[in-house]
Amino acid sequence: MTRSLLLAAAALASIATLAATQAISDSSFPDLRGTWKGESESVITGSGNPHHAGTPQSAEPHVSSVAFTLMIDHQDGRRFWGTFSSARLTESIIGVISRNGAIYFVDPKSYSFGTLLAPDRLEMCYLQTASYGRVASCTELTKQP
Repeated sequence: MTRSLLLAAAALASIATLAATQAISDSSFPDLRGTWKGESESVITGSGNPHHAGTPQSAEPHVSSVAFTLMIDHQDGRRFWGTFSSARLTESIIGVISRNGAIYFVDPKSYSFGTLLAPDRLEMCYLQTASYGRVASCTELTKQP
């Protein structure tokens, strides 16, 4: 009987390992294509950046909120690309989705990190440091119908 229990335990362990391996190698990633909109909650120093106006003379941090639109036009598995825009500027973005669900974006000057909060809600956090100022920002974006 003990041998039967050991064989059953080994079989269950093999099945669990196979299931975990399939989950890790699964290539089904969320479909991010579409238009996403939201308003940022940001803190900036110096002159900020082209999206966030700042005061070059001021070294003191100040808060800013800007309406953004993320358009993801293309997606191939975990890879995607499109544009990120405010009323002042549109930038191209490229990105990837990690197997643990983290979303990474890069534009021509900086990086963003995202989390899918729900199928139609995405939080995107952005960090930039430059000689003219710094920006730390998070935007909760809602996918548009």
